[in-house]
Amino acid sequence: MTTNLFPDRTEYKLVTGAALDVAALLKFLQVTYQELYPHQQNYQHLQLTVDRYFSSETPLWFVTTSNSTKIACLWLGIAIDQVNGVRHPNIFLVYVDPAYRRQGIAKASIEHAEAWAKNSGYTQMGLQVFTANQSAIELYQQLGYQPRSISMMRDL
Repeated sequence: MTTNLFPDRTEYKLVTGAALDVAALLKFLQVTYQELYPHQQNYQHLQLTVDRYFSSETPLWFVTTSNSTKIACLWLGIAIDQVNGVRHPNIFLVYVDPAYRRQGIAKASIEHAEAWAKNSGYTQMGLQVFTANQSAIELYQQLGYQPRSISMMRDL
């Protein structure tokens, strides 16, 4: 399924992903982590993440250009709110190619995912963002997302 992401701009389309798009999803995951953590050399664990969580119940969308080049990706999973037990979509990945950033693509993609969630009967949506990704944090706050918990890690 293809959706016009911006009614006044026809160069970008939102395309629903499918099982055949797993390689593209994995590529977008790897690029995301390479940008955020360039010192890390091994990203094989991301294949395990896709193997474990990608299914027909986890929506996947790509933003494409007029020549069908995939420039952005949004992948949702289904989570359970640990406070109230409500099942809800959780953003696993939002990625926009650096050459296309600051054009509203991530915002429009998230708004599309939120509309999908509402139409599917969900009442909330969550996400996890790395503390090093300040531009993403700012976007999510602009869209109304607020911190609910802090994930903490200690190297042993």
